[in-house]
Amino acid sequence: MVKPKLFDVIELLRNLPETSLQAGYRGAIVDIYADGQYEVEFSNEAGETLALVTLFADQFIVVWRSATKTWVPIAEKIEALVAGLPEDIREEVFDFARFMYSRKSTVPHS
Repeated sequence: MVKPKLFDVIELLRNLPETSLQAGYRGAIVDIYADGQYEVEFSNEAGETLALVTLFADQFIVVWRSATKTWVPIAEKIEALVAGLPEDIREEVFDFARFMYSRKSTVPHS
């Protein structure tokens, strides 16, 4: 799992109704607190701050690493997302992934 670092770009996993931010919104980590929380700034396309929110790591996944200036591969994003789920739901995700994998041999290649 990718450990969040300062200036990483994150993507929300849950809606934050108190701020009108929806799951999928992206923001940048602007501070990391000793108690394990992260201050995240969400901006619009013009660079104007929409919200400054304190989050726990289970509320988001890292999608871009500031240290290496690289996007996180989809496999790592999925791993981080699944790691936060209860074991029974992880089993369901695994069953679904296995089902999708079994279908790949029946899907024509383009």
